[in-house]
Amino acid sequence: MFTYNLLNVERSRWEGAETLAPGKHRIVYDFKYDGLGAATLAFNNVSGVGRGGTGTLSVDGKVVSAKKMERTIPLALPLDQTFNVGTSGSSPVDDRDYNVPFPFTGKIKKVTIEVDHPKLTPDDVKQLEAASRAAHDAK
Repeated sequence: MFTYNLLNVERSRWEGAETLAPGKHRIVYDFKYDGLGAATLAFNNVSGVGRGGTGTLSVDGKVVSAKKMERTIPLALPLDQTFNVGTSGSSPVDDRDYNVPFPFTGKIKKVTIEVDHPKLTPDDVKQLEAASRAAHDAK
């Protein structure tokens, strides 16, 4: 299961239908962002932040859940939140799942986090520059 908590306003949840059997598993959550990213801010344009995307949860190479989120947290995360693996000592992502403190009693061999930030294409830059000029000319 993977749960995304949008500032306690909305939660999105991806989960498989079956409980994992004991043994080694490879669990992957992949998120494809729909926006252009924070680089749009250089053009005084917030269109690239806070957008949604599609999340896919896979176990051992098999997709177990995929769904679209309409929005994400724009620009910054709360300073009191962390990414925990194997324990949670503050607040749970979702109170329905567990109470804190929550020690994980299994064994996690490896965690890999890859971030592929959205990149503006030359066409994106041209469009953003044109929109910025038009907004400036309208003043």
